[in-house]
Amino acid sequence: MNEDDRFSKKLVTSFWLLCSILLFLGNANATEQVKLNPTGVDAAALGEANAYSGCPNPLQARECRVGAWSGQFWTSKVAEVPPSKNPLPLPLMKNPPDIRYQWNFSSKSVDDYLADTKATGLIILKNEEIVVERYQYDRKPEMPLRSFSMAKTVIALLIGIAHQKGQIISLDDKVSKYWPEISQSVYGQTTIRNLLRMASGVSFKELYTWGPGDDNWEWGRVLYANKNISKPGEVVEYLNSKTKREYEEGSKFNYASINTEILGRVLIRATGKSIAQLTEEWLWQPMGAEYKAFWLLASTDWVEAGAGGFNAALRDYARLGNLLANDGKRNAEEIIPQNYLKEATDIALQPGALKPRTATNYYGYGYQTWLFPMKKRTFAFQGIHGQFIFVQPESKIVMVQTSVFDNPSGRFDPFPYKKLNALWLGVLNSLGGDSSEFYFSP
Repeated sequence: MNEDDRFSKKLVTSFWLLCSILLFLGNANATEQVKLNPTGVDAAALGEANAYSGCPNPLQARECRVGAWSGQFWTSKVAEVPPSKNPLPLPLMKNPPDIRYQWNFSSKSVDDYLADTKATGLIILKNEEIVVERYQYDRKPEMPLRSFSMAKTVIALLIGIAHQKGQIISLDDKVSKYWPEISQSVYGQTTIRNLLRMASGVSFKELYTWGPGDDNWEWGRVLYANKNISKPGEVVEYLNSKTKREYEEGSKFNYASINTEILGRVLIRATGKSIAQLTEEWLWQPMGAEYKAFWLLASTDWVEAGAGGFNAALRDYARLGNLLANDGKRNAEEIIPQNYLKEATDIALQPGALKPRTATNYYGYGYQTWLFPMKKRTFAFQGIHGQFIFVQPESKIVMVQTSVFDNPSGRFDPFPYKKLNALWLGVLNSLGGDSSEFYFSP
């Protein structure tokens, strides 16, 4: 072998060594962005020894929650939503910035947050790229995770598409136009728009105490009690027993899951299709979902549980948030009407009773969507026990968390919810978003 041959061989060897180093560094970066943790905070109490097995009553038995809210369906029937034939790619961001947030006068990282939080999954997108993706308690990317009330926003999106297609003529139509069987009910005489805004004026206490005095528990018994299986007349009879408003329709925000359940049944009657079919045709397929999703069904009339029964993979929740970050479009195709999305999510388009710091102490409310008091349009899907999709369209930033928080909402235990909000503000600041707030006069 002459000198030139030896030099060429060294050059080739050096080239492949450099490629190996770059590949290793790239894989190390990917490992940093996507992490799967087999355990998590308080894992023993959450059923780690039993491989996080589910059970029929996870709301009362916290040791069952991880499994029961990750696809172990304790119901006789679910409706499947197939994945898309054309999934939307979610590549890893190259050289992602370090995300920091402020907590107790200290700068914290995403992994600091997770080390102290009962999140089953967390994913952050910027411009349709994955900045961070995390799983805890041995959850995996393909697992369907329970939405709880994030499902309400899905129902609202389907309502908007049905309206665009002319299957719902007007959002100011009364419910009884599509569901005449409940025309005797005050709900039947309420407009679709005011149900979307949680402003029916009907008294409803959603306490999450799961016992007498909790209207949501009583309504749940109508939908799921064994004595009511396959008896849809029970739903109609219960609704027709509600004949009085507590206050004027549209004048006050009062969060009530029954409103969304009525909207779901309006959708079915207006379109002639199930909610699972509409989710597949109008959202999951065109949006580009990667995994199968599931709707839990109410056993009384076998209608999808629109108030909290949707289940999807973390990345597909992120794709849904990304669709809204792009004002309802995938590339040039409009999937959700942009005008409707603005009505649903822009604080400037909400009546006074629905503005931030009026509807609640912090959030405003749109169409089944929570609105931040921010200068840039920023909104959220929310579900009990720590389920969230945060979206800021202008910056194209999306963050999704699924969780097994101990308490259903910040009313009962504000600290994990405050920490999550602090993380979101840190995400906005770290990724070029805008976290500045807008203060409304009383």
